[in-house]
Amino acid sequence: LSQKHLAEQQNKPTSVRRVRDTRKMAGCTTFMSRLCNPSRVPRGSDDEEGVQIENGPHEYQYDLIVIGGGSGGLAASKEAAKLGAKVACLDFVVPSPQGTTWGLGGTCVNVGCIPKKLMHQAGILGESFSDAKAFGWKVDAGKHDWEKMVTNIQDYIGSLNWGYRTGLREAKVDYLNAKASFKDAHTILCTKKNGQTSEITGNKIIIAVGGRPSYPGVEGDKECCITSDDIFSLPKSPGKTLCIGASYISLETAGFVTALGNDVTVMARSVFLRGFDGEMAEKIVSYMERHGTKMLRGASPTKFEKTADGKVKVTYKLTETDTVVEEVFDTVMLAVGRTACTKDLNVEAAGVVLNPKSGKLDALSEQTNVPHIFAIGDVLHQRQELTPVAIQAGVLLARRMFDGSKKKMDYTNVPTTVFTPLEYGTVGMTEEEAVAKYGEENVEVYVSYMKPLEWTLNKEEHNGVMHREDNVCYFKLISLLNENERVIGLHYLGPNAGEIIQGFAVAMKAGATKAHFDDTVGIHPVIAEEFTILSITKRSGQDANKKGC
Repeated sequence: LSQKHLAEQQNKPTSVRRVRDTRKMAGCTTFMSRLCNPSRVPRGSDDEEGVQIENGPHEYQYDLIVIGGGSGGLAASKEAAKLGAKVACLDFVVPSPQGTTWGLGGTCVNVGCIPKKLMHQAGILGESFSDAKAFGWKVDAGKHDWEKMVTNIQDYIGSLNWGYRTGLREAKVDYLNAKASFKDAHTILCTKKNGQTSEITGNKIIIAVGGRPSYPGVEGDKECCITSDDIFSLPKSPGKTLCIGASYISLETAGFVTALGNDVTVMARSVFLRGFDGEMAEKIVSYMERHGTKMLRGASPTKFEKTADGKVKVTYKLTETDTVVEEVFDTVMLAVGRTACTKDLNVEAAGVVLNPKSGKLDALSEQTNVPHIFAIGDVLHQRQELTPVAIQAGVLLARRMFDGSKKKMDYTNVPTTVFTPLEYGTVGMTEEEAVAKYGEENVEVYVSYMKPLEWTLNKEEHNGVMHREDNVCYFKLISLLNENERVIGLHYLGPNAGEIIQGFAVAMKAGATKAHFDDTVGIHPVIAEEFTILSITKRSGQDANKKGC
């Protein structure tokens, strides 16, 4: 490229309407070099301090195309438009093998966090009937209406879908209900439900397509089983249910389906809640077993068949003995992992490289190996598959693109909650991770068991187990001894786990030490105050059960 041509290109008006044009000739040359030779640019090539993302001199229909209308894609689209960019957002839901589909908003809103939390709440309310009697209320056991619950939940989700549509319109984002695939590095082929196709071009592209439930490849799996794509819109109660998988999705579903009066079994081949704190995971599973959920460990399905009366016959093998067992269930739900929705994107046409193992995008600072193509959310390799993570990453990325920001997403100390019957909130490192990284001698683990005040009056038993067990709630604080006992992990098992962990996550983000926790005056009598008075360590061997109130 001649210097004259580069100067002409630089003087062309950029399609981005609100980006500070600070490019010099060298910067433009660098950009053109990268554009022509994307393989020369290392993945995530911006430096440690962050570099403002360049905006190219070419004219395209859009400054930004966002592929995916989930939480991350919507957040990035609206933020970019707010900053003056011309944005298109594409979203398309391929029906599940059972025919389930949904509206704009992605997994969280339609078949994830929102309906899951509402069904979890339905289970908690059922437990409250027992508590109410102890507080003087005259109530019967109550009967759950699955159909009414699903109708109300789906009506609420529908209102959210509409809200997202109007939100994009108000933000002046062009919404296309079409399936996207790359034609080249700047051109997206859009295919509508009726097969009609069109093309759009964009200066920058964000891939935010998320993931869908995986299938194990066992005979009859897609014909006979449902997944989390389907459970929240089932027209009738699932009845006798088998949840296959050791994931949090499997345990959460088993928890609320059990609480709503169904016979539930969880089948797991290996350890439960891999990646979470092992001790906390075992306590969750043990609690669920004591309260009615069956756990079938060391088993794998080998075949699914539909019976004449519409049930599902499951053939499975016990790994230790190779024993083959058959059992019939009303509903079988698969929760064996999730697969990134990258297969049909044709990213190869744009020169984008996928991680061969996960099928996801390796993208340091959300930037792929092609400089103008980015990725956020569940489609990123080795990043947390959490809605707030995708949203924050999308907003920060849009600001780097169109507002000169250098601030990057921080993926450390991200809090999360598992909504099992006994909720599990966590932020930071697990005990296993802390010991592996720093050595057992450098890690202190503080623990405590307690019973919430609200549970103390209920003395009812079911199958020999107290409905509200003594000292079943568990607290764990992990600190680093050689760094002034900086808190590196926090774990809590009990009611309102998300509400409790959220505030402490702020403290950890600010570098709180154990002394900061000790110096904080607790609110009495609430559960969270226990974190301010932890004094017993695991290595001491002392009884960690709380005495008194």
